[in-house]
Amino acid sequence: MAEVTDADFEAEVIGAELPVLVEFTADWCPPCRQMGPVLTALAREEGERLKVVQLDVDTNPETTNAYKVLSMPTFMVFRGGEPVKAMVGARPKRRLLEELSDVFEAD
Repeated sequence: MAEVTDADFEAEVIGAELPVLVEFTADWCPPCRQMGPVLTALAREEGERLKVVQLDVDTNPETTNAYKVLSMPTFMVFRGGEPVKAMVGARPKRRLLEELSDVFEAD
C-alpha cells in the first residue's frame, strides 16, 4: 500500500483520477496496525476502482491539520480533489466495504 506525505498529497490524492481512500495513521496506534492487512487486501481487490494510501500523522502535520484529523485511524475518501466521506476507528473489511459502497456506486 502506498504512503503519501505532505509533499505529495496534492499530486497523489487531490489530483488522482480514481477515488482515494486515505488512512490517517500512526506507528503508535494499535488499531491502525490492525487495519494494515485489511487495507492491503482492499487495495489489491479494488485497485481498479479505488486508490488506497496511508498518511503518517506524526510526520505529516500539515495535511493532518488541514483536514482536522484528531483520532487514529481516520479514513477519508477523496473524489475529484474533495473529501466526500470520513470514518473514524478500525473496522472489519466487510464493514469498510459496506461504508464505501456509495463511493463505488457514484462512478
